[in-house]
Amino acid sequence: MSSPLIAVSHLFKSVTDVTGTLDILRDIDFTLNPQQTLAIVGASGSGKSTLLAIMAGLDTPTQGTVHLAGQDIFLLNEDERAALRASTIGFVFQSFQLLAALTALENVMLPLELAGHPDPRPVAKDILARVGLAERLNHYPKVMSGGEQQRVALARAFVVNPKLLLADEPTGSLDHATGETIMHLMLELNRELGTTLVLVTHDVALSRRCDQRLVMEAGRASWLE
Repeated sequence: MSSPLIAVSHLFKSVTDVTGTLDILRDIDFTLNPQQTLAIVGASGSGKSTLLAIMAGLDTPTQGTVHLAGQDIFLLNEDERAALRASTIGFVFQSFQLLAALTALENVMLPLELAGHPDPRPVAKDILARVGLAERLNHYPKVMSGGEQQRVALARAFVVNPKLLLADEPTGSLDHATGETIMHLMLELNRELGTTLVLVTHDVALSRRCDQRLVMEAGRASWLE
């Protein structure tokens, strides 16, 4: 049996201000093996996005550990965590997070360029063709629909062939039909490339398309059948 790609162990997150202490995460504990898919569901404010950010090393826990590809990420400094993210994780966000001054092709080439890829253009063109945007390479985000922008974001996330894809409400700003198309495409690419997927969503129906489902409520997690 393969070793877990990511192991979240007894994770707590609290913040304190003048009104007192707020517990955002309370003893979250799970592992995820390579190529598995996990949906994290729950209402707004339940801790889903905070958990995702800690899994990526973008936020730090009050207590607990996260091991990614065998590495305790909170034993690394910020630069080392950034390097691990660049080599291991792809991100897809509800708000797309594309750079407005770059074309679709340039947005997808960027992570390859940052990784020092010797010839990023053909690789980026190929993944954009796979998401149905071969004719939109030189278009800027402002002239693309929401669905097209999310396709560019998917291409950008998958172009580095990440071991782990973290998707935070990737269909949240899209209409139902477009969201269904994007979700199907994301799962298809995920299977083709053998990526491990963690999907944050409030859509229970959408979550059923993943292997496992974790429901968050008031910072606590439980498994859904």
